[in-house]
Formats: sequence, structure tokens, C-alpha cells
Amino acid sequence: MATTKWIEGTVVGQTRWTDQIFSLRVQADVGAFEAGQHATLALPVDGELVTRPYSFVNAPKERPCEFHYMVVPEGPFTARLARLEPRDVVFLAPAPSGLFVLSAVPDAETLWLLATGTGVGPYLSMLKTEAPWRRFGQVVLVHSVRHAAELTYRDAIAALAREHAGRLGVVTLTSREKAAGALAGRIAETIEDRRLEKAAGRELSPAASQVMICGSPKAIADITEALRPRGMRRHRRREPGHISVENYW
Repeated sequence: MATTKWIEGTVVGQTRWTDQIFSLRVQADVGAFEAGQHATLALPVDGELVTRPYSFVNAPKERPCEFHYMVVPEGPFTARLARLEPRDVVFLAPAPSGLFVLSAVPDAETLWLLATGTGVGPYLSMLKTEAPWRRFGQVVLVHSVRHAAELTYRDAIAALAREHAGRLGVVTLTSREKAAGALAGRIAETIEDRRLEKAAGRELSPAASQVMICGSPKAIADITEALRPRGMRRHRRREPGHISVENYW
């Protein structure tokens, strides 16, 4: 098992939000990254290194590195990740990577950050930088989960909302139970019936909006389809649009 091309990181803490949702904090000398990018983590499994990419939750200037993840039942990697304790070792690729970054998103009046589950992680990294506040008039963070207990980082999000009062709106959704202060249903449904816009107090339109979506492939497909009747399409370098996506689950 060769580890010479990997950085050795030291676990400094782990938060258990639910039985399946965790956040891992690692002290590691990783290279510079842009908020929204990810690190590749590696653990030895049966004599081989198994790897998975995870977006940074911490801002580029913050340390330790933090990663938000869900345990996959019977998976070879995440169950081991969840068992890590302070002073344990996890390996990281030396160079972070990824294109789900604000520098790749066109300017707009309103930036919509739509997340399902642990997909909220990279948005926290972005919101702790100057970029969204320098480039967008308003930012709306939308976090959709199945149960209210899965609405992670609520204190950190509330602190960001206070810091950027009047410019950061936060909307939460729960799809499998009713929860105080949260919309019922999935993001795509609340776009179609316009409950999301009503809750945010902002209009979703191609003229005024850029949308980032981070979550499961199914959620991304459903949300993208719900935005299509609004005249919104995927953003590509050669064909500018309004929607940028990252699979994360």
C-alpha cells in the first residue's frame, strides 16, 4: 500500500449529527483551494487505499479542514471514516480540485444556493469568503432534508445570516415530516408551486438569478427540470446559462 503521494492528516475531532450524518475535522497541510472545491480522502481497506472526494466546509483560510458526509450502509469507506477518533490518521491528496466554484458562475442580482442533505457543506465554505458578498446583491441558501434532525450547521448558518442581515436569506425544507419553520416537500416541488420564492422573498428568473445545486443526482435532475419552464438552463463555458451543479450525496 503506497502512501508516498498522499498527505498524512491528523483527525482533531468529529461531530455526529445523526446516526448517519457526520462532520470530520482534520489537520493537514493541503494546498490552496477555492471555496466549493473538494479534497480526496483516502483510508486503507484490506491493504489498499480507498478514496472518496469530499468538499471543504471550512473557508480557504480556515484550519482545520472540515468535511461533511453521510455514512453509506455496507460501504467500504464511510463506515470507517465515522469510526475515526482524535489523533487517528487519514490521507489526503495534496492538491484540491473541482469546478463547483463561484469564479465559474456569472454575475447576477440573486445567487441561489440549493442543497440537499450534506450538499450544504461547500456553500458554508463559500459564504465565509468575500466572493458572494462582493459579486451578488442577495444570496438565498436553501437546505432540503428528509427529517428536521438532518438540518445540520444551523448555528453556523444563523450566525452568517446575522452577519449578512438583509442580504442572506435562509429557507429550510423537510420532505418526510412537518417541522416548524420549514417548508414541506422537496425543492423541485416548491419551485413549481412558487412556495420557495414566496418564502425567500425573491424571484427565480433568468434575468436576475444564478442557481447552484449541490446534492443527489436525482434531486439535481428534478430541480433542473423545474427551472426549465422559467427559461433557465445549465451554465457552460461555451453556452452561458443560469444553473451550476455538483453531485454530492
